[in-house]
Amino acid sequence: MNEFSYIYLIPLIPILTFLFLGFTAKKIKEPVSGYIGTASLAAVFALSVYTAYKYFFEVGMVNGKYEPVLVMIKKGWVNFTDKLAIDLGILLDPISAMMLIVVSTISLMVHIYSLGYMHSDTGFSRFYAYLSLFTFSMLGLVLSSNLFLIYIFWELVGVSSFLLIGFYFEKPSAVAASKKAFIVTRFADMFFLIGILMVGYFGQSFDFETLNSESTIHMITGWIANHQIFSFMGLSIFTWALILIYIGGMGKSAMFPLHIWLPDAMEGPTPVSALIHAATMVVAGVYLVARLFPLFYHIDNGAALGVVAVVGAFSALFAAIIAFTQEDIKRVLAFSTMSQIGYMMMALGVSGYEGHEGLGYMAGMFHLFTHAMFKALLFLTAGAIIHAVHSNFMKDMGGLHKYMPISRWVFLIAALAISGIPPFAGFFSKDEILTAAFEYNKFIWFIGFLVAGMTAFYMFRLYFRIFHNKDTDYGDHKPHEAPFTMAFALVFLGIMTIIAGFIPFSELVSADRMPFHSEIHWTSPLVIGSILIAASGIGIAYLMYYKETDYPQKFASGMGAGYKWAKNKFYMDELYIFVTHKIIFDKISKPIAWFDRNVIDGFMNLLGVTTEKAAEKIKFIQTGRMQDYAMYFVSGVIAIVMLIVYFRN
Repeated sequence: MNEFSYIYLIPLIPILTFLFLGFTAKKIKEPVSGYIGTASLAAVFALSVYTAYKYFFEVGMVNGKYEPVLVMIKKGWVNFTDKLAIDLGILLDPISAMMLIVVSTISLMVHIYSLGYMHSDTGFSRFYAYLSLFTFSMLGLVLSSNLFLIYIFWELVGVSSFLLIGFYFEKPSAVAASKKAFIVTRFADMFFLIGILMVGYFGQSFDFETLNSESTIHMITGWIANHQIFSFMGLSIFTWALILIYIGGMGKSAMFPLHIWLPDAMEGPTPVSALIHAATMVVAGVYLVARLFPLFYHIDNGAALGVVAVVGAFSALFAAIIAFTQEDIKRVLAFSTMSQIGYMMMALGVSGYEGHEGLGYMAGMFHLFTHAMFKALLFLTAGAIIHAVHSNFMKDMGGLHKYMPISRWVFLIAALAISGIPPFAGFFSKDEILTAAFEYNKFIWFIGFLVAGMTAFYMFRLYFRIFHNKDTDYGDHKPHEAPFTMAFALVFLGIMTIIAGFIPFSELVSADRMPFHSEIHWTSPLVIGSILIAASGIGIAYLMYYKETDYPQKFASGMGAGYKWAKNKFYMDELYIFVTHKIIFDKISKPIAWFDRNVIDGFMNLLGVTTEKAAEKIKFIQTGRMQDYAMYFVSGVIAIVMLIVYFRN
């Protein structure tokens, strides 16, 4: 469509910025590279907002439904068969338009914030180059028109994450964290690739619009009904393909049990945590399920979607329990991210498809949008706090409301939003999720309801211990408020956290792309209950942490071994180390290596030695003298004649 012929500029600008800053990093002085990176993201932000506005309010709506817009760059980019090919194109629809706003907004705020946060850092220009590469990768991911194209950008996002997490490569812990993130997500991506190949084979296409079309879904369900696609463990092989794709999303979105990389990823600079591990990269798995939602919903009566719901609900609860016990403020926020992403997955898993039945889908996307704003705000405020007190740990903080009033208020706004207190953004999306879950499965609803209260508790445990609790003696180095560039990003995201919940999201994004009206029923027991459980969590946190008391110690002692297990993240890292080192390496890899070294290599060496010894014995046959060869020839003829005569007689 000609109206969007410019859209390729959105990912093109940041990749050109990356190349420019990458090649000139040592030549350009510190602030200039930051200004260049920030200016390029401002242009991307402006184009993204213009594109989303134009799509939602001018072009996208056709006959009461939002129709996708495909901007083809090259058709038949890679051909496998006459039917199966990879096209190079950009797909614009409600969720990709929404994600353009999320990625460009958070990235721009991180760029502005980093002008102050990364000031005087020796890798300043390199940092901005990496930010541009990540932004390009994420924008390419959300605009991809087919599975293979999204996989390419999926891997580029992984590379960008590796570079940013390991930005302080002089620190062994940062290097280890970047490798851990890379290996875990690559392991998950192996399943993702297998799932892509299976879906392409059975669906006869990689294009999202073709795969999600009624004709393709009807074709696949017909094959399943007629047993033309074989089953395994009661599920069709196509459902297993979707589950494999979801495993790729689990790795990127840090869902249990592939979550172990996320807490360690906090080794990167705090702006990286806000950009990658709070608002953009970790929601890629949610976006992937949403992108293939018609397949997830219709194939095998939504069996794969049930897996999404269960894993999401468990991950939300599991992470919330661990967040109770963490002392590093960035790790609390990391497990909070895992819990909230689980909430989004749960929302997709409990969703229907049409109209109000698709409430879960809309709510999951809405929570993705609102969460991006307040979680980025939480991480960036945490960065300002760390910048001021030179520590990540709550034990070194307290009474900061006296020194950092702006940070205190924006952190409070974000904490209220994630806790689900109206009128802040998180309340509206969280309430829709709980409503959808209640209609789908009461047990999953109860988990979501419980997690809502737990979230309020651990977030205000964080807030009270940082800004109140005790009057810490900071000595001669009194904490100070963040500089202008950092404060600007905090205030902007604070405003977004306040107003984002009032967006009529159901009229813009839905599973079937048909707008519907959704509103909060303030007198509903579900709404009242969700507010009360959040208020209860805040109240308990106030009693325990507003002032320094012995309640936390009594609570930890009362929990006994359970508290220790939660504080040690249920020993998941140790379990992975045991499985990889003691079982895979020692019990499987070492015997295979011994067999390879002693049997395979030994057999090949035996062949070589035998050949060499045989050659030593027969090498004298070739002397180079004519009389010797004549004697061999005559002797051979005589021997053959004698054998013929013998056998004839």
